[in-house]
Amino acid sequence: MTPLLDVSHLTKRFGGLTAVNDVSFSVGANECTGLIGPNGAGKSTLLGLLTGVQPPTGGTITFEGRSLAHLRPHHIAQKGIARTYQNIRLFRSMSVLDNVLVGAYWRMRTSPLLSFLGWPSAVAEGRRQRLTALALLDLVGLQHRAEWQARDLPYGQQKRLEVARALAAEPRLLLLDEPAAGLNTAETEQFLGLLMRLQTMGMAIMLVEHNVDLVMEVSARVLVLNFGSLIAADTPSGVQQDPGVIAAYLGGPEE
Repeated sequence: MTPLLDVSHLTKRFGGLTAVNDVSFSVGANECTGLIGPNGAGKSTLLGLLTGVQPPTGGTITFEGRSLAHLRPHHIAQKGIARTYQNIRLFRSMSVLDNVLVGAYWRMRTSPLLSFLGWPSAVAEGRRQRLTALALLDLVGLQHRAEWQARDLPYGQQKRLEVARALAAEPRLLLLDEPAAGLNTAETEQFLGLLMRLQTMGMAIMLVEHNVDLVMEVSARVLVLNFGSLIAADTPSGVQQDPGVIAAYLGGPEE
């Protein structure tokens, strides 16, 4: 079967530093793929390449059989790739509901001005978008916080709000960058439950995470980066037994 996402010989250099080095992998539809590696391994840089934030130095990225070369980030989002961020990037002074609606903005067929003027089709579309946004808030457990300002949410709920905003774009591939970072045990369990629900909905997910136990539990396949290079791509059990992965995390025998 043709993979949903196909990455071939992807490379990114910043001057003399190679942050991503000749990386190749694929992500299947309806599959959760984990991406792990020590700090500075190139994980966030890789997500930036996949979403058009940074242009690659070399290699190709193909999504649903079409190249993403030279596309700007919002065009890639329109193609069906959405992401969250390691450092939360919400509109803090806007309501929780409005933050989700922002994620759906590019899909609106009518102008917000027409809605303001009471144009029937625009009003109807705005109503549909609001119902969809509320359903997404319900999915992530935040429907009762819809009218709160985003900045007033606890940290763990802000993380879930970012997921709801990304889902509002109706992606076929969701990229999650350190979604469990800073969460306590209870919040991590809640996030695990959310990931499980997304998988039952058929969502393809690429999960970048330092919580290796979480990655191993939800991922069908795990990729391991170290110093920008892909050193393993296997099942969770295979990765856990890989000598190169063990050395990258724990140090070699001489250490």
